Amino acid sequence: MSTKPQLPERPLRAVGGPTALDGLLVIDFTRVVAGPACTQTLADFGARVIKIENPEGGDDTRAYEHAEIGGESAAYLSLNRNKSGIALDLSVPEAREVALDLIRNADVVVENFSSGIMKKFGLDYEAVAPLNPRLIYCSISAYGRTGPFASRPGFDPITQAESGFMSLNGFADGPAVRTGPPVVDMATGMSACNAILLALLARDRLGRGQQVEVALFDVAMGMTGFYGMAYLINGENPGRFGNSPSGSPTVGVYEASDGPLYMACANDRLYRRLVVEVLNRPDLINDPQFATRKARSENKELLRTAIGEVFASDTLENWMAKMKLANIPVGYLRTVEEGFNAPEARERARLSRIPHRTARWVPNIEPPISMSLTAPVDPVAAPLLGEHTEEVMRETLGYDADRIATLAQKGAFGLRKPATSD
Repeated sequence: MSTKPQLPERPLRAVGGPTALDGLLVIDFTRVVAGPACTQTLADFGARVIKIENPEGGDDTRAYEHAEIGGESAAYLSLNRNKSGIALDLSVPEAREVALDLIRNADVVVENFSSGIMKKFGLDYEAVAPLNPRLIYCSISAYGRTGPFASRPGFDPITQAESGFMSLNGFADGPAVRTGPPVVDMATGMSACNAILLALLARDRLGRGQQVEVALFDVAMGMTGFYGMAYLINGENPGRFGNSPSGSPTVGVYEASDGPLYMACANDRLYRRLVVEVLNRPDLINDPQFATRKARSENKELLRTAIGEVFASDTLENWMAKMKLANIPVGYLRTVEEGFNAPEARERARLSRIPHRTARWVPNIEPPISMSLTAPVDPVAAPLLGEHTEEVMRETLGYDADRIATLAQKGAFGLRKPATSD
């Protein structure tokens, strides 16, 4: 039976405290993962993010099937916190005029449509830059916006596969394995956020905006890290090493008598402490087969077997206590349930609950960034589809009731009347 952690109500931040991105207006044309992850970080730290969705269904993640609460999916809720949501049918000319009005007022536009879609609607960088020379326009795609691959569709697992990144994951005697969470999407979102912040700093110096691009393939290739760099140096195609990077016999999963642990004992100093102070096996360093890092790598299966036999002789908690006393990097191999119920998550206040219009409240995973002066804003749950349409028309663009009604009649907000904010 699953035991979900207790989710406390989130304490409010100091009244009147500054935010890092106060006053920044971001128009968010993104969907799925990479783009929304980028704009959520901007929103978490004070930017006004207006998310534009197709009124017929909205962001694809609204229909993802992991779990749902109050009619909203876990995926959508996890990526769209602190945003205002409006519905615009960009196939309607009047809706495109609304989008242009928003862009005229914006500091940042972020889009991750398929190549050519923004140009089709007259909302590409070349079309809108003359209207707002200080605009930072961020495009997120699979293979870039120019060149022979620009029109290719692509998603996280495709770029994991094609970049070589996936070939590094899994065990040597098994197939390549994609990561469970969409790590390339998430890293692309982080990179896009960095690109936007860099461009904003440059704007302060240069007085004008620019277009920035981030591609999933480029990020995935960069995430091969030192494995990719080693290949470029020695020409040897890296393989898969399971839970032990580079096949290190002292890094990876070991089984105590009653459960698994993960150990990262990657240098001579740590190895000596491990075998002498923890395992009480000084022979594992005196024996010439294990005396040096090179020797240990050459005899890794023999060494792993010896270490595994020692770990199997005692309980997990006893080994954890001994290794922590010796300052050996070690951790429990937890499930998501165990990790979210762990003391580290509780003591670091990683989880909370926040109000939601249809669910009363929804779970919240805190941003992973802490700032002493400009803390994240108080979190607001991801918007319902079109929830803030009329509010944005009225308060951000200054449209009166007649103009909003006319836009609705023209179908700018879709076939249904847009939701009205409380």
